[in-house]
Amino acid sequence: MSQTEFAVNFFVALFALIDPIGNVPLFAAATAGAKARDRAWISFYISLFVLGFLTFFYFTGISLLQFFGISLPAFRIAGGVILFLLGLEMARDDFADSFKEAADATAGSGRAFVRKRFERMIVPFAMPLLIGPGAISTVIIYASQARPMGLAGMAVGVATIAAVAASTFLSFLATPLITRILGRIGLMIVVRVLGLILCALAVQFILAGFSESTLHFIRPGVANPYGG
Repeated sequence: MSQTEFAVNFFVALFALIDPIGNVPLFAAATAGAKARDRAWISFYISLFVLGFLTFFYFTGISLLQFFGISLPAFRIAGGVILFLLGLEMARDDFADSFKEAADATAGSGRAFVRKRFERMIVPFAMPLLIGPGAISTVIIYASQARPMGLAGMAVGVATIAAVAASTFLSFLATPLITRILGRIGLMIVVRVLGLILCALAVQFILAGFSESTLHFIRPGVANPYGG
């Protein structure tokens, strides 16, 4: 595999897993009431978090989980539980309200507002919604493929992660446009539907984690219904 093919395949896989465009409505709900400049800074910080966290796992990978004695199935189950709780909040219309408290507490101070809102969005929005077990395992797999290419291959991998982070930043910058198109009612409908989908995705994570860690406890066709 050439470096170009490696970069393209890595970018497509990682972009599809993070899905920044699909998460724009959730980002809009999480930053409701924020000024355009504050929302841009929040987008920038989240993109930096994506870049730093994925790069960290790109170089440390599975060895870090091994150090703490955590398996990928256990990480997948834990991520599924957190995602399920997030999905419930979204489906019950508690998602935006949970961030509104932070906005009210920091009104009148742009820097404090951005910092507080970003802290509230690290978990569960940035992780595990954007950076879930699938994204982390994908980064680890592609890091192993890059090692035979030497330093050049590792550099290409980091550049690819940076490109995905930049795409995330640009996608979230388009939030005002998406908000104007959908409107308040449309945004609420999208968030609730995505909350239901997220709950189902979380259950799928948990089923896959149990399937990988047990013998015939869950049928493979249920844990991985589409063979992906």
